[in-house]
Amino acid sequence: MRPMFVFLSAKMCGEVNESTYRAASLIELLHTATLVHDDVVDDSNERRGFFSINALWKNKIAVLVGDYLLSRGLLLSLDGNDFHLLKIVSGAVREMSEGELLQIEKARRLDISEDIYFEIIRKKTASLISSCCACGATSVGASEEITGQMKKFGEYVGISFQIKDDLFDFEMGNRTGKPNGIDIKEQKMTLPLIHMLSQLGPVEKRRTIRTIKNHHDDPARVAEIIDQVNHSGGISYARSKMLEYRQKALDMLQTMPDNESRQAMEKLVMYTTERNK
Repeated sequence: MRPMFVFLSAKMCGEVNESTYRAASLIELLHTATLVHDDVVDDSNERRGFFSINALWKNKIAVLVGDYLLSRGLLLSLDGNDFHLLKIVSGAVREMSEGELLQIEKARRLDISEDIYFEIIRKKTASLISSCCACGATSVGASEEITGQMKKFGEYVGISFQIKDDLFDFEMGNRTGKPNGIDIKEQKMTLPLIHMLSQLGPVEKRRTIRTIKNHHDDPARVAEIIDQVNHSGGISYARSKMLEYRQKALDMLQTMPDNESRQAMEKLVMYTTERNK
């Protein structure tokens, strides 16, 4: 999906060229590297229904594989003298790391407010999709103004994409390739849960937080929290925020020429919030 954002952004701003192909390859290598490293950080044994690299080969090899993929992407850009792409992607790597560290810090106390949540997902997820769109635009020689616009567009898409991903954790059924409640088991505070906690009184809120801290491995207690979120309005609130950011992204596209590429981009944006996995 991320290379598609690169190509469609490039096509909306000019003609796809060799630099665009290198940008798409760099983004996909970087994304794969972050997934490998994320599984190590999260101590996750599965990735979309398959064994993760760290589950098969242990953490040391998984970290080295992630480093190798990242270095291959960086060397690909250096060999093509795409220093403008490296600047954009390096910024994204910095923000993704900051987002991950911020999430880990807040997970210790489970004191994430809605503002902090949006800061985390802006850095952790949206920054990469944002860099996809910026790389696509700059690869075809777009102006700084247009590149900045595409970067902001990608940020809005990335935020709506992550909220959709968070919603899967509270939906009944297991269509996503990961068990329901896995974010709770990993003590990750997502928007539906944050909204639910904001509706509780002090005593009930402390009880729920204690459950997340001390009983996140208890399936029955996790199921209880999932049910609580489903009945608190947390799902509908998160979905409304997702649609709000999706609309911001679609509104930004209206400033671009109405052609096949823009129409395809609009469909891709819709997919990010209507997907089933």
